[in-house]
Amino acid sequence: MAKKKIEEVEQEDEYAEVPEEVLDSQDLKELEEIKNEQETKKAFDRDKSKPSESWTPRTKLGEEVKSGKIKDIDEILDNKRKILESEITDYLLDLKSDLISIGQSKGKFGGGKRRAWRQTQRKTQEGNVPTFSAMAIVGDENGHIGFGYGKSMETLPARDKAIRKAKLNIIKVTRGCSGFDCDCSELHTVPFKVTGKAGSVRITLIPAPQGTGLVVANELKKVLKLAGIKDVYSKGFGKMRTSFNLIKACFDALEKTNSEESK
Repeated sequence: MAKKKIEEVEQEDEYAEVPEEVLDSQDLKELEEIKNEQETKKAFDRDKSKPSESWTPRTKLGEEVKSGKIKDIDEILDNKRKILESEITDYLLDLKSDLISIGQSKGKFGGGKRRAWRQTQRKTQEGNVPTFSAMAIVGDENGHIGFGYGKSMETLPARDKAIRKAKLNIIKVTRGCSGFDCDCSELHTVPFKVTGKAGSVRITLIPAPQGTGLVVANELKKVLKLAGIKDVYSKGFGKMRTSFNLIKACFDALEKTNSEESK
């Protein structure tokens, strides 16, 4: 029964109208333009989803990446070369992004809910001028993480700026299995005890055995998850409600995992 229906659909309708026979030359021209616009839009969407394919490098490092001379981002980070194009990290890594809650929505008696946009205003003769800022993190969940901060007159441009800066500030995170009661071979925690500092905030990350999970603040869970760390203990000091300094202190600690002097 199903095969009969498929055959009926595949058969051409002999009573269907052919556009060339019904429409005049001007209508056919308009129909052709509509088809071309749809094809152009589809091609643009494909380029937008994969920016690396339509990317034209503007730096020497970008040209080396695009030509295939550099195939691993660790080669760039180990040589301490500066990344000036966000497309380089898109080309070499499969990145995921997230926003940090650094703002607070308006609520009764100051009890607003935390949100991703921090809104500030400045007074002018014409009235109030609002500014939105956002903090973004990007990572491949396999030992690479970056964060960025952007602000604009609107929310979406601020988010795009933050994500672009996060891709430029990508760092390598060394992982290992160094819990005192864990003897596996997986890279699931920090290799040793590290401490990061930003402002008044100090964060200490301590190795944990497999299955412990992320014993950290909720905003730090986003960072460590994108960095590829699954188990860790932590201690925090200072004004930890300041999300900006909290994230910067965590990044400072993760960056120290690459230094043998911190052991």
